[in-house]
Amino acid sequence: MLKPEKLLPYYRHGSQTPWGGTRLKSLYGRDIPDETTGESLEVSAIPGMNCTLEDGTPFSDYLARWGEKAAGTGVKGPFPLLIKILDARDTLSVQVHPDDAYAARHGGMGKTEAWYILSADEGAQLVYGLKDVKSRDDLVHLSQTGALRDHLRRVSVRPGEVYFIPSGTVHAIGRGIVLYEIQQSSDITYRLYDWDRKDAQGRLRPLHVQQAADVADLDFSGVAVAPRRLSGTREQLLRERFFSLQRIHDARGEELPPEPERFRLLTALRRSVLTGEGFRMELSPAETVFLPAGMGPAALDTDECLLAYPTLEDL
Repeated sequence: MLKPEKLLPYYRHGSQTPWGGTRLKSLYGRDIPDETTGESLEVSAIPGMNCTLEDGTPFSDYLARWGEKAAGTGVKGPFPLLIKILDARDTLSVQVHPDDAYAARHGGMGKTEAWYILSADEGAQLVYGLKDVKSRDDLVHLSQTGALRDHLRRVSVRPGEVYFIPSGTVHAIGRGIVLYEIQQSSDITYRLYDWDRKDAQGRLRPLHVQQAADVADLDFSGVAVAPRRLSGTREQLLRERFFSLQRIHDARGEELPPEPERFRLLTALRRSVLTGEGFRMELSPAETVFLPAGMGPAALDTDECLLAYPTLEDL
């Protein structure tokens, strides 16, 4: 019988995330690589960006070793999910991600994602769609001339809110936001606009304007997702095609029964303790643990945590 495994993140930083900062350190005590650390990949099996088990084993090696006992009998193909915590000291580039069909024609997997807002400065905003863009040709022109700034739909955010970003959504995380991101296990991003930002050598970062225009949903106009109460301690924050997300809070002895058909991913937001046969695991805020499909029953004491898992049921 497998036991839960605490995961150690892979960081993206420096020139990879020029918009990153230091709040992964100030909020969660992380030993971050530098002062522009933007992404902590809490759960990742992407080649070259693997998180690791505490003993240093790459996560993808662990998955390959245990197969269905780790991922679950209902999870087919490559490991399907990626979880990050992002620190946006500055605004990220305006981006679009393709769906599975478009990505497959270009050798990859599509990317649908969702955000749970962990921290937000007063007045912090997301770019969440477009306004008054009539055609894909217009979108290309607006991006190339810099006029896109005036056609970005912005929404103000608060901690605890959830935003769903289906493939095709034009989006950007605004400055002053720290968030938890769950997504398909894909690193395909089409950068539509980058605020004319330059690197230390005075170079602009590359854009992918035509690809972004090809896949952009010009009419998207979503709002924060309304959670659904499941019990006194659980809320269903999101249930979509690729993944589901719950929030568990003020729970003592919350049962986590075996689920042999799928894995689960538990991220502590406040102090949490997981216990079961042969283990007791304490989690500090922002620590993530992989709950393999082949584990036995467990009990959770938590002030607050997030529980993510692949959606296998028909919606």
